[in-house]
Amino acid sequence: MITDSNTNKPAPAAPSDFIRDIVAKHVTEKKYPQIHTRFPPEPNGYLHIGHAKSICLNFGIAREFGGVCNLRMDDTNPTKEDVEYVDSITEDVRWLISAWADDRLGLKPKGKTPEPQPVNGKTDFYLPAEVGGRDPRPTLEPFYASDYFDQTYEYALQLIKKGVAYVDDLSPEDTDKYRGAPDRPGKESPFRNRSIEENLDLFTRMKNGEFPDGSRTLRAKIDMASPNIWMRDPVLYRIRHAEHHHTGPKWCIYPMYDFAHCLSDYIEGITHSICTLEFEVHRPLYDWILEQLALPRPLPHQYEFARLSVGYTIMSKRKLMQLVTEGHVSGWDDPRMPTISGLRRRGVTPQALRDFAYNIGITKYNAVTDVAVLEYSIREDLNRKALRRLAVLRPIKLIITNYPAGQVEELDAVNNPEDPAAGTRKVPFSRELYIESDDFMETPPPKYFRLRPGGEVRLKYAYIIKCDEVIKDAAGKVVELRCTADLGSKTGGPTASRKVKGTIHWVSAAQSIDAEVRLYDRLFTVPEPDAGGDFKQHLNPHSLEVVTAKCEPSLKEAKPDLRYQFERLAYFALDKDSQPGRLVFNRTITLKDTWAKAAQKR
Repeated sequence: MITDSNTNKPAPAAPSDFIRDIVAKHVTEKKYPQIHTRFPPEPNGYLHIGHAKSICLNFGIAREFGGVCNLRMDDTNPTKEDVEYVDSITEDVRWLISAWADDRLGLKPKGKTPEPQPVNGKTDFYLPAEVGGRDPRPTLEPFYASDYFDQTYEYALQLIKKGVAYVDDLSPEDTDKYRGAPDRPGKESPFRNRSIEENLDLFTRMKNGEFPDGSRTLRAKIDMASPNIWMRDPVLYRIRHAEHHHTGPKWCIYPMYDFAHCLSDYIEGITHSICTLEFEVHRPLYDWILEQLALPRPLPHQYEFARLSVGYTIMSKRKLMQLVTEGHVSGWDDPRMPTISGLRRRGVTPQALRDFAYNIGITKYNAVTDVAVLEYSIREDLNRKALRRLAVLRPIKLIITNYPAGQVEELDAVNNPEDPAAGTRKVPFSRELYIESDDFMETPPPKYFRLRPGGEVRLKYAYIIKCDEVIKDAAGKVVELRCTADLGSKTGGPTASRKVKGTIHWVSAAQSIDAEVRLYDRLFTVPEPDAGGDFKQHLNPHSLEVVTAKCEPSLKEAKPDLRYQFERLAYFALDKDSQPGRLVFNRTITLKDTWAKAAQKR
C-alpha cells in the first residue's frame, strides 16, 4: 500500500497510463529486482514545466512501485553546459519532490565513478545509487554522464574492435549530405572501410588531441540505406577542444547524446528509460548500441510519451534563454517564465505542479494543453492552504463620518474558510479606511453591487456603510468618499442580519502597512506564440504591473514559505526581494480566470 509522505496515511489512488501499466506488469512478473528510473536533463538551461511532467512521471513511478529514480546530468556538450544549471536543476528537483518522493531520489557518493567488476566472465561497469533521503547529505551528488567518459571510451574501442565503428574524415557538411533524406538512401563514406587497426590508431589520436575540431568523428557502421535516418551510420564521438564544467580539460573528444545516454542507463542499472516522443526514432539505435556490446547484465529499455506543450507558453530552452539574454524578463526565475524556478518564485507550490502533471495524464500523442488546466490546479491548491488577508492594491480614502475619531476596534477575521483549524485573527478598524478604487463608481452599469453615491455595501467583517459624499480633486478625480455606517450591523448587532447585495474589503488607514505588489500575468497574448514565426511579437506588454498596496498590519510578519489570498483579489507570495521594512509580494494567480472572461466578451 502506498502512503502519503506527509501524513503516513493511505495516499489517493495513483494515476493510470500506458507506461505505468507496463511497469505494473513487470512488477507482477518480477522481471526486475527493483524498478529503477531516472531523470536525466542536460545542464544547458533551467528546467521548465515540461520537465516537471517528466520529473513527476519518473519519480512517481519510483514512488508507486517501491523503486528508485536517479537524478543524472546528461552533460556531454561542454560548450553549452554550466555549473549554474547543474545547481538550479538539483534545487528544482529537490523542491518538486520534497516530502513526496525524496525518499526515492537516487544519488551517488561525491566523486564516485564506476569501477570494473567481473560479471559472467566479462568486465562490467556499474555505479549503484544511494537513496538521498529528505535531509540532503553533503557527501552525495547527482549522477553525471561525464563521470562515465572513461567507460564510454572503452565501449567505443570495443565497437571499433568488433568492426562496427569507424573514424570518418568527412566534414560536418558532407556528413549531412551523405546521410541522404527520408525519401532516398544515404551514401557510404569513403572512409567507412578503414581497417580496425587504423581506426583504433586514429581514435586514440583523436583522444590525445592531435586533430582540430570538426576534422574527424567516430561513427557507427550500421546501414546507410536504413529507412530510419538515425541508423545511417550515426556519429558516436566528435572532437571539441573545450573545457568541461565537471571533468575540466581532461577530454577533447565527447560522446554524442545517443551514445552516452543508453550506456549511462546501463551503468546505473536503469530498468525503464522514459523519454519524450521525439526519441522514439532513436530507440533502435539505443538498442543497437547495447546489443552490439554484449553486456552481461540485463539491458534497460526505452519507453516514450508525449512531451508537454502548454498554451500561452514556449518551452524551447534556446528561446527561453533568448528572453533572458535580451532582457525581456529579469532572469531564468522571473515569475512570468515557465521555468520551475520562476513558478516557485511566483508562489506556485510543488503540490500544484504535481496535481497538474497527474491531471493531464501520459499519452502517446502530442497536443497543446490549455493553460487554464495548470491555472485550475494552482487555484485549487492555493484555495485550500492560502491564509486570507486584507489588502488594497489601488487605494481610495474612505471616511466614516459617524464613527468616533481616534477609536480603533479589533474585529475577528477568518484565516481560511476551507480550514477551520486555521482559526481567526484580529484586524484593526477605524474611522479612516482604504478601499479599492474599483469598488466605487459614480455612474455604475446595471448589476453593479459595489459602492455608489447613495448606495450601501457591507465592509467585510465589519459594518454596512452608505456613501453620502464624493470628494474630487481639481482634475475631477475621486480622492475621498464620505460615508455613514449602520453601527448596529456588525456581527452580533441588532441589524447584523440586514442584507445588502455587495461586500467589499478594506484596511484601516492609520494601521495599514505599505507593500510593493507585482501583478504578474501571462507572458504571451496568444495560445501558440511560437506558431507563426517570431514568438517575441506576441509578448504581453501588460505581463507585469507594479503597485504600492495598503495591507493589514499582520502581513508585516509574512513568511516566504506561506501563501496568501488577498481577499477578493488574488493569491500572493512573498518575493525573494523582500526585506524587513520593504515587503514585496508576487501575484501568483487571480481568483478567477480573467482571460476566459475577456475572451467571452470578445
